[in-house]
Amino acid sequence: MTAPRAVTARALLFDMDGTLVDSAASIDRVWGEFAARHRLDPAGVLAALPGRTAHDIVAGLLPAAGFATVTDEVAWIRAREEATADTVTEIPGARRLLTALPARTWAVVTSASRTMMERRLTAAGLPLPAVAVCADDVRAGKPDPEGFRAAARLLDVDIADCLLFEDSAPGLLAAHRSGGTPVAVAAPAAEPAPYRVDDLTAVTAQVQGGRIRLEFRQPLAHAEPAEGIRR
Repeated sequence: MTAPRAVTARALLFDMDGTLVDSAASIDRVWGEFAARHRLDPAGVLAALPGRTAHDIVAGLLPAAGFATVTDEVAWIRAREEATADTVTEIPGARRLLTALPARTWAVVTSASRTMMERRLTAAGLPLPAVAVCADDVRAGKPDPEGFRAAARLLDVDIADCLLFEDSAPGLLAAHRSGGTPVAVAAPAAEPAPYRVDDLTAVTAQVQGGRIRLEFRQPLAHAEPAEGIRR
């Protein structure tokens, strides 16, 4: 272990699935049912999920489907995800970190619906955010940076003074493009990020003079954005 590494920010922006909550069991079950329903390869369906909205996923997997069909399928998926929310648990350290933060110093930016966000956070025993940007609040999902930038505006902070916690490749790309500072949570080593942690037990927060001081209690591999990633 190395000495704690500290950084300060005005606000923290969190992805939800894989970053604050472990919803893999629910996601795998529902999207596996979707794959069987449409005779699709389950592995290919699951590979298409990270960081994307249900609408974008369904539209990509069913290219011949019209808007009405895609909308119906998204409603079908959301209903089943809501029914399996009780299988969701917290990512280690998430509750401790969030409860250390004042209400309007953090937000959730997720590709899930608002109802799904509330049910999953509640099932995991986590507080609900005062500010959230969900699937239906943006025109373009991740890797577009719209959601992160919108959350910073709602918190009335400069995105450049925010730390953005993400676990997926599309989410980290959106974080880089937003102008904020990405923190990779259990993300593949190939995904570049200035800060990396295995889970949120590695992060502690203190509020000092209107700023959040974070300490990362594990070795951090500093990596610059890969060539072609636009900030």
